[in-house]
Amino acid sequence: MIQIKIDGKNINARKGANLVDVALENGIYIPTLCYLKGEPCLGTCRVCSVKVDGATAAACTVPVLHGMEVEVNEPEVADMRKALVESLFAEGAHNCPSCEKSGRCDLQAVGYEVGMMVSRFEYRFTPRQRDYGSEKILLERDRCIFCQRCVEFVRDEETGKKIFSISGRGPKARIEINVELANKMSAVEVTRAVNLCPVGTIVEKKVGFNQPIGRRKFDIKSIRERALEGETK
Repeated sequence: MIQIKIDGKNINARKGANLVDVALENGIYIPTLCYLKGEPCLGTCRVCSVKVDGATAAACTVPVLHGMEVEVNEPEVADMRKALVESLFAEGAHNCPSCEKSGRCDLQAVGYEVGMMVSRFEYRFTPRQRDYGSEKILLERDRCIFCQRCVEFVRDEETGKKIFSISGRGPKARIEINVELANKMSAVEVTRAVNLCPVGTIVEKKVGFNQPIGRRKFDIKSIRERALEGETK
């Protein structure tokens, strides 16, 4: 065991443990959109940015070391996290009231947590064509934040091949789906993929708003409360 400081609080932790997990275990919430406990860190969204020994770092990529001093709620880094969330909203077309994922969307919930009211950035409304090719899954590409959860953590059970991928770069980047493999997915696998997506990009066909009331989990308990209580998807 080692000792570190988070926002001036002395904390005992296991050496090499993930900083996001250590913080949560000690009642300190760091927002994340790409990180999943127990899975390899991706470090793609940077929404978990904190200061570690004075330098800005993505908390999900940081293994704790003895004597480390972490600042989570320092004003500059807190505003940086807020700006990152605002940029994600500005880049896509996130019309929350009409989205199937509203109330269950990690991006929406994190937006509330960081105190976002409106983006400081100009909305781009980048046009991205929907993909209807799969029998079971609709891709709403204009909602994708390129967290890469689906790319890294959703695979065909028989071959281990990736079902999702990202093509292009910069403004031309877009999420892709292997239709042949997607059509083989079981109902459980489709549901897992839908829940794994932190936004409303992966949508199960023929479902939509089948349960519009009662499943808005973040209306009942915030993403912060769920994280601190160890609740998963």
